[in-house]
Amino acid sequence: MNRYIKGSVERDLSEKMVFVGGPRQVGKTTLALSYLVEGGEAHPAYLNWDDLATRRTILEGALPANQELLIFDEIHKYKDWRNLIKGFYDKNKSTRRFLVTGSARLDHYRRGGDSLQGRYHYYRLHPFSLFEINPEPSPDDLERLLQFGGFPEPFLKANTRHWKRWQKEHRSRVIQEDLFSLEYVKEVSQLELLASVLPDRVGAPLSVNNLRQDLSVAFDTVDRWISILENLYYCFRIQPFGLPRLRASTKERKLFMWDWSLCEDPASRFENLVACNLLKYCHFQEDTTGDRMELRFIRDAGGREIDFVVSRDGKPEFAVECKLGERSLSKNISYFAKRTAIPLFYQLHTGEKDVEVDAARARILPMTVLARSLGV
Repeated sequence: MNRYIKGSVERDLSEKMVFVGGPRQVGKTTLALSYLVEGGEAHPAYLNWDDLATRRTILEGALPANQELLIFDEIHKYKDWRNLIKGFYDKNKSTRRFLVTGSARLDHYRRGGDSLQGRYHYYRLHPFSLFEINPEPSPDDLERLLQFGGFPEPFLKANTRHWKRWQKEHRSRVIQEDLFSLEYVKEVSQLELLASVLPDRVGAPLSVNNLRQDLSVAFDTVDRWISILENLYYCFRIQPFGLPRLRASTKERKLFMWDWSLCEDPASRFENLVACNLLKYCHFQEDTTGDRMELRFIRDAGGREIDFVVSRDGKPEFAVECKLGERSLSKNISYFAKRTAIPLFYQLHTGEKDVEVDAARARILPMTVLARSLGV
């Protein structure tokens, strides 16, 4: 299966370096190797920092001969990686192409190195979404994504036993391998506990203070730990969307997991799947067009909430409310439609109902239909 960013990355490789970040086991290495003829992990153009022999070769500056494309995987774990890559690129940019991949936010882990600004394009690779697995997605596709998540290995195997084992091993690798190589954290066991309870907080404004009390640590410590998990693509937070004449009820952000199958509650799992698909849309638009895309939510002082608002360059494009069943239009959509200039409201569900409500600039539709519209 060709990943959704493959064509865009290939075009950009002819201009600059390309960085591809994303969660562990989301398919970055498979994508990178697909650009090589008869590509595999043993290909000389594939340089994996986690391999000790390859690491020594990189540090010696000995690049493989006769390789027009070079792939550097997980090199961000080296403290001076940006200066190293900058030197390679500046010396070889007229004859070679550079693709850098990593299981962390490559725009965050600069580690004090010289800036590479202007030398690369950055892409964020997401798990599978409905449109990516099937341009004409069916309810069965949605059910499978909800059950096994969007990470390629458990989704493609579609085996409950394998999925459970994969989840356990995946979280362990994020904490025990990625965390240790990038961050200094003494209380690893407590951070592991935090990672295990975050799926239960999905969808609601996240109270860091409550987590602080549960873990018996300082507020700033919990907030820093969550930021670390965000940088490792384990979870993400979205901010409230400010609207004129509407007073927000909270400054707290909402939290979601990159693997929505971690959520046991069906409604939270569906909302998390939608959040990931909308964030994927925002990131793809931002990474390919340069537009400033944001995913936020609305919650006013009266407790009325809209789950998501997608904005482009500061202007709302559309809002989304999630419901498991085929219900009538949410009162919150009607309320905010009268008081905001948001052009479109979508109420998503897992069924088949598809109707428009013109008075509220709204449409009640299946998630499968919106997925086709997003196109990613």
